[in-house]
Amino acid sequence: MKKTWLISAALAGAAILTGCESVPPGAERGPHGTIAYDVLVEASAPGARIVANGADIGNTPVHLKIFGDTDGTFHDFGSYYYVVQAMPVVTNQFAQARYFGTGRLFSREDRIPQQIYFDMNQPPAPYPAPAYAYPGYPPPVYYGPPVYYGPGVEFYFGGPRYRRHW
Repeated sequence: MKKTWLISAALAGAAILTGCESVPPGAERGPHGTIAYDVLVEASAPGARIVANGADIGNTPVHLKIFGDTDGTFHDFGSYYYVVQAMPVVTNQFAQARYFGTGRLFSREDRIPQQIYFDMNQPPAPYPAPAYAYPGYPPPVYYGPPVYYGPGVEFYFGGPRYRRHW
């Protein structure tokens, strides 16, 4: 009798403590349980062409709809990065790109910004910065020279070698 009451109380407690994930009121739902975020994309040269993950979005200023997780981070739809590019309008300007981590296979996961600004007169940043350049990621640890596991040559000068084989 006590055992059944204890089991039913444990199940009731687990049911109460188990919650449902809810989306904010008025948020647009997307695929895979995501919600839509509105991001304003601007550039120093109005009219710059914006491309997001290979899809042509339009000319700046433009509003970009990004489907992300409910915690405000990019969702992993199968790629390591979400890429937003800006193409120059006139000569002597540089093509710009922003790379945001999606968290695929334990890689970094970035928050979705409210606004993206491209300065078309500055040279672009190198393709994507290493993970340790971002806050919260330690620099890589160096353990010594790389180990070569290929075929090798061994030279031995001296007397006879005795090897034990067990």
